[in-house]
Amino acid sequence: MPALTLHPVNANVYSVHTPDGAHVGNLKRIGTVWKFKAVGYDTAGHVIPGGGPFTEQHNTALTAPDAAELGTRLGMR
Repeated sequence: MPALTLHPVNANVYSVHTPDGAHVGNLKRIGTVWKFKAVGYDTAGHVIPGGGPFTEQHNTALTAPDAAELGTRLGMR
């Protein structure tokens, strides 16, 4: 099982989740590049763009949506 899972939102966006189901970001196609956009949540449940456990990896670029590669690039393996 991959360290992360990708759930399609539309043709240009996937939501990124940890194995326990926590939403930790989105993978967005910007031009021809896919970029990981980290998200976190405050205690009231409001989204914190660029926050969460992968703040340092915000804007990690990929050539295609790939959960295994993203997990590796985010240090999950």
